[in-house]
Amino acid sequence: MKKIIVLGSGMVGSAIAIELSKKFNVTVADLNLQNLERAKRKCTVLNILQIDVTDKKILNETLSGFDLVVCAVPGFLGFRTLQTIIEAKKNVVDISFFPENALELNELAKQNNVTAIVDCGVAPGLDNIILGYYNEFISITDFECLVGGLPEVKKWPFNYKAPFSPIDVIEEYTRPARYVENGKLITKAALTDCTLHEFEHVGQLESFNSDGLRSLIFTLPHILNMKEKTLRYPGHSEYIRVLKESGFFSEVKISVNGHDISPLQFTSKILFNEWKLGEEEHELTVMRVTVKGIDKSGAQQNIVFEIFDRFDDVTQTSSMARTTGYTACAAVHIFMDGLFTDKGVYPPELIGKHENCFHYVLNYLREKGIQIEQKN
Repeated sequence: MKKIIVLGSGMVGSAIAIELSKKFNVTVADLNLQNLERAKRKCTVLNILQIDVTDKKILNETLSGFDLVVCAVPGFLGFRTLQTIIEAKKNVVDISFFPENALELNELAKQNNVTAIVDCGVAPGLDNIILGYYNEFISITDFECLVGGLPEVKKWPFNYKAPFSPIDVIEEYTRPARYVENGKLITKAALTDCTLHEFEHVGQLESFNSDGLRSLIFTLPHILNMKEKTLRYPGHSEYIRVLKESGFFSEVKISVNGHDISPLQFTSKILFNEWKLGEEEHELTVMRVTVKGIDKSGAQQNIVFEIFDRFDDVTQTSSMARTTGYTACAAVHIFMDGLFTDKGVYPPELIGKHENCFHYVLNYLREKGIQIEQKN
C-alpha cells in the first residue's frame, strides 16, 4: 500500500487524511498534539506524528519514507515547507495558499524530478480547473469567480464564522486585490467594489475584491478580464472596513500600559472567539464560476458553474473542509493513478486543461455529494 504523509492536521488537513486513508497508508503530522489526537479519534487507522515542519532536517528525515506529500500547513509556513518538500525530491499536492508565487519553484521541481500540484483547493483550485478546461477550446474573454464560506446561522454583527484562523482571514481583507481588466493588471484595496448577488440556496450575498487570481495572472495572460471576489452575507464588508480603517489590522506595535502589542494580534485574539467555527457547527460553501468567450464556430459562450455544499452530519466534516480537501484528494488520485505526472510546479488550471483530469475531479466531488451544477 502506498504511503502518504499529510503535513497539517487542522480542519482541512485532517479531512484530507481521513479521506485518503480509505485507499492509502496515511500519516498526518503536526506540531499541535491536540489536533493530531482529534484526527486519530475520528479515524483510528490514521498514523499520527508530532513534528515541527520549520525544522528542515527533521522534515527531510520524516519525508524519506513516503510516496507522496500533502502540504496543508498554515499559509505563512507554506512556501518554505513546499521548497523543503521539493528539495527532498518528494511529489506533493499543496493547499497551503501562501502569499508567495509558487511558480518560482518550478525549475527547482524540474531539477528534482518532482510533480508539485499547488493551490489545489476549492478557490483557488476547482475554479482554476474549470477555467483551464474551457481555455482549451474557446477563446476566453472573461473569467469571474465568486466564492465564500458562510455559517448557516447568522450572528450579528459579522454574520461570519472562520473555518481558518482569524489572522489568515484578516490577511484576505488586508492584502491588495489584483485583477485583470482589458488586459491590464489592476490593483485595488481588498473589500472594494461591493456588489449584491442572488444565489439559489442562500438568497442574497455580497461580493468584494480579494486577491484570489494568484497563478492565473501568469499562466493565462491572454484572458482580457479576470476577477475573483469573496462572498459574505450583506453588511459584513462594511463592519470589516470600519475595523480596517480604524487601524485594528495594523502590525505596527503600540504601547498599552507599558506593553507593546500590535493591533492585528489584539484583533485576532478578540475575533477568535467571535469567529471560531465549532466542530459541529453547520456552515456552507457557495461558489459561482463564470467563463465567457467565443467558440471555434464564432458563437458567444457564457458558461456558469455553481457549487454548493453543506456541513456533512454523517462524517462531521465542514463544507469548507470537504470542498477544499476533497479537491486536493482528487489531485492526489490523479497523480497516484498516473493521469498526470509532468514534472514541475503546476497550478490547477494546468491540470484542468487535460480533459480526463477535469472530469475526474468533478466526478470525484460529485460522488462525495458536493453539488456542482452547470447553468448554461
